[in-house]
Amino acid sequence: MNVSLSSGLARDIAATVDRLRQITVQIRTHGAAIGAGILWKEQGSESGLIITNAHVVRGDRATVELNDDTAARARVVARDRKRDLAALEIDAWPALAPSEIRESPLQVGELVIAIGHPGGLVGAATLGIVHAAEGGRDGRARWVRADLRLAPGFSGGPLADAAGRLVGVNTMIQGSLALAVPAAAVKAWLRRTQALVAS
Repeated sequence: MNVSLSSGLARDIAATVDRLRQITVQIRTHGAAIGAGILWKEQGSESGLIITNAHVVRGDRATVELNDDTAARARVVARDRKRDLAALEIDAWPALAPSEIRESPLQVGELVIAIGHPGGLVGAATLGIVHAAEGGRDGRARWVRADLRLAPGFSGGPLADAAGRLVGVNTMIQGSLALAVPAAAVKAWLRRTQALVAS
């Protein structure tokens, strides 16, 4: 790889990380920072939800710190402990474009980026490659497995491809690999949840 190509890739990755930090929030309960969340707004929606892991918000309320250092009270509106997902609402939704959620499947070896808040370090980024997109009984990916380093504080934060499109919600480490709930599974869960609320 020549120098101009590698420096161009480095600039592109840095720009992607900056965009991802804007949609990554810090979640606090009882004053302690315990994880991350994603400002999740789909096309056509006027507002959105904050998506995180169920293990990050065990109660019904939390404090969310946005990228601009403002804080908002959030309430849990949906939780799935089995899938380790939670959705939170805040009263004043920030002025953000809809989240870009990747529709095409991931390929083994693709670059992925995770954003989180390990050890009080806000907006930390880590880079790795897709190891596998593990299928469930229905043929859909149950987990995105990636060879990247996650630490406590990354839970609930975004996993994105090199272009910044959301591909998953970081959840845990198993062995030496990071596991994320695929973005398609999050979308399907939200549709089911919203249908139940509407009925």
